[in-house]
Amino acid sequence: MRLLTVTPPRTARARAARRHRLIVLGLLAAGSLAVGVVVGAGHKSSSEKLASRFVADWKRGDYRGMYGLLTDSSKARYALPVFVSTYTRARDTATMQSVSAGEPQDLGSGIVRVPMIVNTRLFGPVKAELRLRAKGGHLGWAPNLAFPGIPRGAQLKRVTRAPERAAIIADDGKTIVQGPGQSRTSPLGPVGLSIAGTVGQALTTSDRQALYARGFPPDTPIGLSGLERALETRVAGTPGGELMAGSKILASAPPRPAPPARTTIDPDVQAAAVDALAGRFGGIAAVDARTGEVRALAGIAFSAPQPPGSTFKVITATAVLDSHAAKTSTQFPVDTKATIDGVELQNANGEYCGGTLVQSFARSCNSVFAPLGVKVGAKRLVDTAERYGFNEQPSIPGALPSTIPAAGEIDSPLAVGSTAIGQGRVLATPLELASVAQTIASGGLRRRPSLVPGEAPAPPVRVTSHRVARAVEKMMIDVVKYGTGVRAALPYATVAGKTGTAELESTVPPKGTTGPQPPSETNEPPGSKTDAWFTGFAPVRHPKLAVCVLLVRAGAGGDTAAPAAATVLAAGLR
Repeated sequence: MRLLTVTPPRTARARAARRHRLIVLGLLAAGSLAVGVVVGAGHKSSSEKLASRFVADWKRGDYRGMYGLLTDSSKARYALPVFVSTYTRARDTATMQSVSAGEPQDLGSGIVRVPMIVNTRLFGPVKAELRLRAKGGHLGWAPNLAFPGIPRGAQLKRVTRAPERAAIIADDGKTIVQGPGQSRTSPLGPVGLSIAGTVGQALTTSDRQALYARGFPPDTPIGLSGLERALETRVAGTPGGELMAGSKILASAPPRPAPPARTTIDPDVQAAAVDALAGRFGGIAAVDARTGEVRALAGIAFSAPQPPGSTFKVITATAVLDSHAAKTSTQFPVDTKATIDGVELQNANGEYCGGTLVQSFARSCNSVFAPLGVKVGAKRLVDTAERYGFNEQPSIPGALPSTIPAAGEIDSPLAVGSTAIGQGRVLATPLELASVAQTIASGGLRRRPSLVPGEAPAPPVRVTSHRVARAVEKMMIDVVKYGTGVRAALPYATVAGKTGTAELESTVPPKGTTGPQPPSETNEPPGSKTDAWFTGFAPVRHPKLAVCVLLVRAGAGGDTAAPAAATVLAAGLR
């Protein structure tokens, strides 16, 4: 007889205990697996770390750091300058703005895959992968790696097309210039074309490089002068086309024309400036005395700095009053010249000149202001000029800076005295001296010139105190009231201004010589050795327009530039 073993049925308590043990064991196993996954995910191979460093340096634009990670054989084949130029060329070709990268992935055999996004100005974000080869703690390199997604042996290139240039319009909404490329026309006729400037092929290497970096075809016409140059980036639009790796298109975008570019130009003031030049070689700038907005630019208003002559005495007078070197009531000897370092600096036409500071300013006495410059000193004179905007990159694109040497380079009393009367090595544009007049009109506050309505290039600069500015204004009023600038007067408004007659032969003898230099023997007509200047504003107390006129080799400022300025001021006040 066989015995049967009978297993008693499990109780509910026993079954529950067994389930609890299984759950705990499952959780422990899952936890161990999760820890293993996390530890594995946080580990980077040496190749991945190397790729991460390379891409991080690329993001920062640290090409030298990238180059330091290359293998010796890659460095031997591609020198650092070649490496850097390859990346900068790729940057400009793609119009690259920034790069970002995902986590590197080690594919084995030293190959690392890096997903990347290149943000470009023309084509938007370009997604592609970069494949790097690590060997012995360094990276192999070839030129195709200067942009992700380019096969070995292929080159990054682009084919682009420019949109039609946008129209440029005046402050009152009238069209100044319109039409494509080099076929631009102006409904305003010669006046519109005078301020619009010219369009043509890029003439300089820097212009060609800038054109390429902006994404345009190399034969695209650009603004060469006038508003066309100053507003180039606003009217050119955005080119379109294809970005390619060999024959593969990586990205594409259509050309996008810019909207019409509105300016602060006043057609009536511009027309008056063109009329006032009357075909003579020179420049006229007019700015709003309250805001610094440009109302007119004619001729070489911002493109050919010249010695400013006695218009610089506005700056010298500011330095004198700021430093308490003299008061407006201070008396000065009546004389025909000042002698500094044994050299005579004469008044215009050898005239007797002097009296109070106000009277000496009104009659433009070199015999007073050259010695005052020496008393003020080169440092204060240069500092004051720089507050007025000298040695500063102009706020108008394409404008050339007005310059004064560093104080240490004005290295003799004679050089300081010559600088104080706008000679020596001081150079200025009509735009800069119109800004000087605007500063006095605004109570010593300089507002940088602007061509786009409502767009202040930078916060205003406090050049001098309101008290000093009002004192200089009074001196400028007397210039037009009874001094050298009477021909700038208007019958219905008070004009404040300053004339200038700039000698085009240096007033400072060459080093190693003393005394005045003999005049050169020429058959030039009278007045052809001096530039004529006038800068000023009107109406006084409620200024509306600040103007500067330069007429090159045109005699005395009071005779030729002052009446030209009156023409422009009259148009602005109408």
